[in-house]
Amino acid sequence: MDGILVSLFSYKAWANVEMHAALAKFDTQRYSDQFQAMLHTLDHVNVVDRIFKGHLSGAGAAGFAETNSEKIPDLSALREIVSATDSWYLDFVSGLSTERLKQRVEFTFTDGDKGAMSCEEMLLHVITHGGYHRGCVGQILEDMGISSPPDSLTKFLHRHEPERRLHQE
Repeated sequence: MDGILVSLFSYKAWANVEMHAALAKFDTQRYSDQFQAMLHTLDHVNVVDRIFKGHLSGAGAAGFAETNSEKIPDLSALREIVSATDSWYLDFVSGLSTERLKQRVEFTFTDGDKGAMSCEEMLLHVITHGGYHRGCVGQILEDMGISSPPDSLTKFLHRHEPERRLHQE
């Protein structure tokens, strides 16, 4: 499937790379507590992405009993896991049919409650959930006087498709 979901998941992958690159330059010794808070937040996003990947692929909650890892991986390991998960989502949305998008998926939340969403709703949750939490990490950086990495769909589109940037003459 071409279109908005491929664009949104491409954007998500790009925003994750930008965020991880910014944190790789972060002074973890000086700001250990803030770094751990940001890493915890990004781990949460990754776990939720993987839980929904499990629901979408029929594997269940992918072995997660909570929406955070038992032990938060270091930034390098997290970057690899996130990259693989982002690749899975891009492959998944690239091959979706309209019928599959509308298909209702029943699942169990990590708290034991039952839920049901369409495949499309689950994908949009993954996109919005990640954006929300990347924004939280960006705000932590901004509060410390550090510019947060670019994280907007318009920035992504104009960087990857510069012809979209219309120039006035």
